[in-house]
Amino acid sequence: MQGWVTWFSWVSVLAGGINICANSTLVIVSANYPNYVLQNWHTILLMYAYAIVFGFMNMYTFWLIPWLEFLAGVLHVILWIVFAVVLLVLAPKHSTEFVFLGNSSQSGWTDDFTGFNLGIILLTWGFVGFDAAVHVSEETRKARWAIPRSMFWSICVNAAMAVGMVIIFLYTMGDMEALSASPYPLMTLCLNATGSLAGASAMLGAALCILVSATLGSVASASRLTWAWARDGALPAYFAYVSPKYRIPLRAVWLPIVIVMLLSLLNLAGYVAFSVILALSTFGLYQSYIIAIAYMLHARLTGRVQNAPWSLGRWGVPINIFALVYSAWLAVFMVFPTYVPVTALYMNYALPINALVWVLALIMWFVYANKKWRGLDIDLMDKVIADGDRDTED
Repeated sequence: MQGWVTWFSWVSVLAGGINICANSTLVIVSANYPNYVLQNWHTILLMYAYAIVFGFMNMYTFWLIPWLEFLAGVLHVILWIVFAVVLLVLAPKHSTEFVFLGNSSQSGWTDDFTGFNLGIILLTWGFVGFDAAVHVSEETRKARWAIPRSMFWSICVNAAMAVGMVIIFLYTMGDMEALSASPYPLMTLCLNATGSLAGASAMLGAALCILVSATLGSVASASRLTWAWARDGALPAYFAYVSPKYRIPLRAVWLPIVIVMLLSLLNLAGYVAFSVILALSTFGLYQSYIIAIAYMLHARLTGRVQNAPWSLGRWGVPINIFALVYSAWLAVFMVFPTYVPVTALYMNYALPINALVWVLALIMWFVYANKKWRGLDIDLMDKVIADGDRDTED
């Protein structure tokens, strides 16, 4: 169940990332060419272009991706400063009372409790996928030391930056109705601040570079997850093949990309149809986190957690309990419709889509896996742990 939920969720995360890259590009084009008429099939073709380029980069220039990720990380920090300075200096300001005490909802929900929790849900999409680092752990030196620390500090740094930028956005967002009616609010926000289409396009284009880098990394992560899931016997062994020429799981790279390209055809029916797939990503990944954390908590309480280079120590149990409560709390509101009254356009399809994944996983278990599934590759895990122990001693 954990494997199928995680794999389906990561494929949908990849679809969402490529879709955002395509839409961001088309927003910049539409803003600079007023006569351009956007069609749904334009989005599909651009998604195809991004997907194919990402696939070939993971195929031919995988060695280059870590350096691109590093440069994107530096650009990420620089852009945060640029956006903060431009918005705070040039944009019209709301009062502090509006930012911290104001009460305004565009969702149609009348009670503050539901509106507050749904507001949190909208932000969680930016904080899923931190398990991507785990998917490449077999290709990481000192993985037992490097992976958890990279996850921990990236979340801490980005959480602080996100809170700061949200507050800045609230101060400088301008007219809320105009912003919510905009097809791409970030472009409207930048236009309000700079008063320049070229300036706003440049800011958005720089942000697009970060999106491209993140999605490029998602291809690498989803491919390694696909490879491991095939190697463990759940997906066909055909996708566990590692190319001796390229030294990467070539078939596992292209399988998620091909699936995303097929899913992108849902855009022909409108964005609502494609959003059904996006609904799976956040809710699905939080389910996978709940399962993993629950078993970790069980292992702690039964004394089965071994010493490791990274350890929460005595804080492990309370942190795991808090994480479970927090994740379960969010999961409840992730299946709420974001807007009311509920229509086909504003329906939240996360629960029925996830139910389909659950049913598929159960069918696979009773038909195939409980008899033939080999389970996790313990020998390989022992080799990774042994490699980490040697690095720690060194």
